Amino acid sequence: MPNRSLGLDPALHAYLLEASSRETPVQQRLREATADLPGHDMAIPPEQAQCLQWIVGLIGARRCLEVGAFTGYATLAIALALPEDGTITACEANTAWTEIAWRFWREAGIGHRIFLRVAPAVETLDALLEVDQADSYDFAFIHADARRSIDYFERVLLLVRRGGVIAIGGTLPQGSSTDAGESAAAIRELNRQLRDDARVDLALVPLGRGMTLLRRR
Repeated sequence: MPNRSLGLDPALHAYLLEASSRETPVQQRLREATADLPGHDMAIPPEQAQCLQWIVGLIGARRCLEVGAFTGYATLAIALALPEDGTITACEANTAWTEIAWRFWREAGIGHRIFLRVAPAVETLDALLEVDQADSYDFAFIHADARRSIDYFERVLLLVRRGGVIAIGGTLPQGSSTDAGESAAAIRELNRQLRDDARVDLALVPLGRGMTLLRRR
């Protein structure tokens, strides 16, 4: 059973996938391989991956950025939506996860579109800013440690061009605004800051564990 968006019961989720999913066989195999791992719920569900692909195509993105690749399911979805000369720079510090990712990225024939940076994401983002990559990305997806979410957002906002789109996953704190815990508190603080941030347009949608869509003004 694939991960599913909060609030969708299994029957409705099954119908949603039957009616609209365009998941490729390689995507399905990667999703199934990830389902056997500890922490498998960090992977986004198929409907969220397909939404990311739609956004990438809609805005004609050529340069994408990802913070938190895990086993590469979202990376694969984004890379498949890119033109042949498009690229995605993916940040992930766990090499055990990225070894799984590379197996499926190569199988899908899109490994040449992916630049994997194996290091703490903040270090990678700072390094990109230091080499004059500001304002150069069309699209970014952040789905990493919620406790660093504001740090990631502030850096990614500098890297994405005006009119570019940032998607942040996991922005409904466990599905309840009253959930306790450090990560949930960080998400609520992020949401408060984003709501009032005049630098972006915003929509919080109930895909996955919540996904905030931002357009840099």
